[in-house]
Amino acid sequence: MSNSQTEIATFGGGCFWCTEAIFQNLRGVKTVASGYSGGQIKNPCYREICTGTTGHAEVIQIEFDPAVISYEDLLRVHFGTHDPTTLNQQGADRGTQYRSVILPHDTQQQESAEKIRAEAQADFSDAIVTTVEPFQTFYKAEDGHQNYYQENSGAGYCQMVISPKLQKLRARYSDKLNT
Repeated sequence: MSNSQTEIATFGGGCFWCTEAIFQNLRGVKTVASGYSGGQIKNPCYREICTGTTGHAEVIQIEFDPAVISYEDLLRVHFGTHDPTTLNQQGADRGTQYRSVILPHDTQQQESAEKIRAEAQADFSDAIVTTVEPFQTFYKAEDGHQNYYQENSGAGYCQMVISPKLQKLRARYSDKLNT
């Protein structure tokens, strides 16, 4: 039995269904929850988030074992599996709720986020617009948004949008995947 402690990471990279599916496949990730963060109202619901007026982003909160996967490696996967150069947009999903964001939980995560964002810029011709914002509160999304890809992998959105991202993950980060 492992005595290692877990840590928490919170990222937004467009639709949380996509980001959740990606991070659930990584070795060392214990849990991934879809939710909302970075806005002005308490306990928002999906319908409110979709208006784009609450200030929240769709995010995932990751519980991970840093002895197996580092926070910096999670950041590298984050930058490598979505487009951090499009402001408030991922593919056809548009609005501030789809912004690319990192929400550090402490000073060390803040420093790592800034460092890896700067390193990742070399992979993109356009400027990275991912913001690094202090973590405040995470509101877990409704049950129907949890484990979305696992529960609906045959759905059109999953096949057209999420499956290609998972293929990219497998090709680029095969050494980090669950076996």
